[in-house]
Amino acid sequence: MKTINLYLTFNGQCEEAFNFYRSVLGGEIDHLSRFGEMPENPEFPIAEENKNKVMHASYRINEQTTLLGSDTGGEWANSFVLGNNFSISLNADNPEEADKIFKALSKNGKVTMPMNKTFWDSYFGMLNDQYGVQWMVSCALEGHKNYEK
Repeated sequence: MKTINLYLTFNGQCEEAFNFYRSVLGGEIDHLSRFGEMPENPEFPIAEENKNKVMHASYRINEQTTLLGSDTGGEWANSFVLGNNFSISLNADNPEEADKIFKALSKNGKVTMPMNKTFWDSYFGMLNDQYGVQWMVSCALEGHKNYEK
């Protein structure tokens, strides 16, 4: 079963915004991780001023609705545009389905992050489709441990 959620990107206000939305709509923030909690990678160092920013947050409004989000920072900060700071996040059932969807959505579009395994144990990629819509495609690798890309 594929799921689709809205993914919001903020310029340093993700936690504040999610707490505000929670105060208005109820629900719970299920997960919040910060850039400073990521495994260190010398190729992509995290600047000190970005370490406390939100890398990923998941806010369950109700059984049917989850809002996802993060702050931008580093090289991504230059592409932040208020009003265009959202993506559609699609979760596939398996890596093969994720690849098929990613390939189809990226036709005549622009891949901004190719599909690849991540440190958070997901298979993940990002693209802008031919209509300018931003997509995140992912698949949890749990149960797919033998998948090598």
